[in-house]
Amino acid sequence: MTDTVLDRLLRYVVIDTQSDASSSAQPSTEKQKDLGRVLVGELLGMGLSDAHMDEHGNVYATVPSNSAKTVPVICFCSHMDTAPDFTGTGVKPNLVTNYQGGDIPLTGDPSRVIRMSEHPELHNQIGHDIVTTDGTTLLGADDKAGIAEIMTAAQILIENPDIRHGAVKLLFTTDEEIGRGADKVDLAKLGAAFGYTLDGSTIGEIEDETFSADGVEIEITGVAQHPGTSKGVMENAIKIAADIIARLPKEMAPETTEGRQGFIHPTGVTGSMDKARLSFIIRDFDNDELTQMEALLQQITEEVLAAYPGSSMRFTVTEQYRNMKEVLDRHPEIMDNLMEAVRRVGLEPVSHSIRGGTDGSRLSFMGLPCPNIYTGGHSYHSPLEWISRQDMEKSVETIVELVKVWEERAGEAR
Repeated sequence: MTDTVLDRLLRYVVIDTQSDASSSAQPSTEKQKDLGRVLVGELLGMGLSDAHMDEHGNVYATVPSNSAKTVPVICFCSHMDTAPDFTGTGVKPNLVTNYQGGDIPLTGDPSRVIRMSEHPELHNQIGHDIVTTDGTTLLGADDKAGIAEIMTAAQILIENPDIRHGAVKLLFTTDEEIGRGADKVDLAKLGAAFGYTLDGSTIGEIEDETFSADGVEIEITGVAQHPGTSKGVMENAIKIAADIIARLPKEMAPETTEGRQGFIHPTGVTGSMDKARLSFIIRDFDNDELTQMEALLQQITEEVLAAYPGSSMRFTVTEQYRNMKEVLDRHPEIMDNLMEAVRRVGLEPVSHSIRGGTDGSRLSFMGLPCPNIYTGGHSYHSPLEWISRQDMEKSVETIVELVKVWEERAGEAR
């Protein structure tokens, strides 16, 4: 067994850890624990004696402080599960060494090609070693690249005691891809003041803002009647649901929005003549805009129901997560130290907003302010997923520099 960041990634991605939103258990799939057990074994092998996996599949470990200063305890976090969007079973990673440009055909499915025209970041990868899939599965660099980078950085800190740092907590979660990554994290046990998720993309890009997110469930009760004697009586719940979807503003959809624009997105429809259920996710960076879109959806629903006097509906909003910038802005040193570390590894930090969420969204509001750092991965959740070895190494360097910055600045006046 070798321990370069590339070796680790190739070792981890072949372990199937896909999560399952239809399961109410945590972890939603027991196979996520297969990776957890591997990680615990490797951490114990490094000498981190407190490494363990809890009953929910979350993995905890500590790199002890070697500084005489009182340094804030920081955590690095990545998730073990892969997205349900595309199969993660039977991953066959492919390594393109010394990439010299051009499209990358995928060996397992010739119809799938990573094209430079569609992946402009490839222009910055000349001479790099690129990991892809064979085209039949996703790769799982989201977020096994983050795990590999954190594990490699921890190894570097352990093997180089001349690098001064405070206590560093490691956290690997389950079920992030289905929105439950922070649900069972024990922050008291973790014992960190601040955190960083390694769950981003292009190197140099750091993220301190996410969508705010809610889920909406609309339950419709129609009027059932035999179709042969239905005139003036039947109110078909399926048709009511279809009318609601048809009235959604086209300019408020994921496929028509970008940047800081929010959206209303139907994610599920089930039904019969007498009952139907609609599931939506609502997303925006601004909480007031989020509330306004929910009010609009409720208004549309009520207007549709007005044409069906015998039918009724139940409209339920569930908070999912909130924009972490609200928390992070109260602790500017978290981003200040990260930007300094990014510059130290020769990159210019670019602050981005995530049109989505991370474990850091929930963790920030649970009491662990937690921005997001790049891993180097691209085209997540798809068979075209790819990542560069050199970019992963840059992420490892960033983690190491970041713990050094926290130690150097400990006790400095703010």
